[in-house]
Amino acid sequence: MARLLLLVPTTSYRVGDFLAAARRLGVEVAVGSNRRQVLERFSDGLTVTLDFRNSDQGVRQIVDYAGRHSLQGIVGVDEETTLLAAKAAAALGLGQNTPASVAAAGNKFRFRTVLAEAGLPSPQFVKVARRGDPTAARRARFPCVLKPLTLAASRGVIRADDEAAFAAAFRRIGAILDNLAGEIAAAETDHILVEDYIPGVEVALEGLLVAGRLNVLALFDKPDPLEGPYFEETIYVTPSRLSTDRQAEIAAATAAAVQAIGLREGPVHAELRIGAGEPVVIELAARSIGGLCARTLRFGAGICLEDLILRHALAMELPALTRERQPAGVMMIPIAKAGRLAAVAGLERARAVPGIEDVTITIALGQPVVPLPEGNRYLGFIFARAATPEAVQGALRAA
Repeated sequence: MARLLLLVPTTSYRVGDFLAAARRLGVEVAVGSNRRQVLERFSDGLTVTLDFRNSDQGVRQIVDYAGRHSLQGIVGVDEETTLLAAKAAAALGLGQNTPASVAAAGNKFRFRTVLAEAGLPSPQFVKVARRGDPTAARRARFPCVLKPLTLAASRGVIRADDEAAFAAAFRRIGAILDNLAGEIAAAETDHILVEDYIPGVEVALEGLLVAGRLNVLALFDKPDPLEGPYFEETIYVTPSRLSTDRQAEIAAATAAAVQAIGLREGPVHAELRIGAGEPVVIELAARSIGGLCARTLRFGAGICLEDLILRHALAMELPALTRERQPAGVMMIPIAKAGRLAAVAGLERARAVPGIEDVTITIALGQPVVPLPEGNRYLGFIFARAATPEAVQGALRAA
């Protein structure tokens, strides 16, 4: 039986969906995490505790584990584990993406630099030392966007329209990074990226790379404007309502970015802005869509995204990569303010809205609720399917 190692960070929502996919495929899965409490949920399976902070140590641990339990593939489930997965796969000769290409995708400054050097559309940008004088970044035009180099899901991303807002954002991102001391590498917390704000609508592209070829699995519209000062994701709807020509431009821009940084295999998730000119790739991740959003996607005869990812990682035959025709969408339930989750009301009414498939709350009662830009967890997810994208969007808002 084929065996695959899933690398799962503490904050991941998705391990259950991947394990269900493995059972459907008859694949044995080992779960690797940096926290013992994560692994305790899988006591009936294979588990291994790994060092996510020190990737060299993490690779040694995975290689040692593979010496005792043969592995045919490694999948990093979320942003925090993709680079370790690539390094371990390279050490074991499993033929996935090079660590350099995954590192380029995971570091916003490196990604911007590679795209600019390749002549691809890119905003002006500068990397600013946190301990230095932030006025060094003032050559960035207002409005601009300040970002940590490595955090995902819009965490720490703030728009500034003037110098006062710039200084406040710089301090606020610094505080976020200080709170993460010890959790991520110091080199990733010493600088802040400042880049031009790009106006326009935003979309998300989900793809699968096979031997360097980008297969577009889905293109999501984001109907709620993402204009700042924070960039909280809310609604995703697929298929996109953009013109066929525009969608082709988006796919081409994503493929060019993928080629520039050297990714060749596995899932990719891209965020793009579309204004008056060419689409601009804002982010590109060497992983699949985050949270529970993958539950909106089905392929062929009801195949899930996780099935495709595992099949590809294990060099199994892939089915047709065409998404089912029925429009679908997800809402990441907005977080209005900080506090603790005391109670949840209205679930059954929301689930009864026509077109709604499910509503899932992902923060436990009594746990902290933290909005952006500090927050890194969603309150929950609402899933819908309907006859048209407009009906999907309406169902999500009603729920």
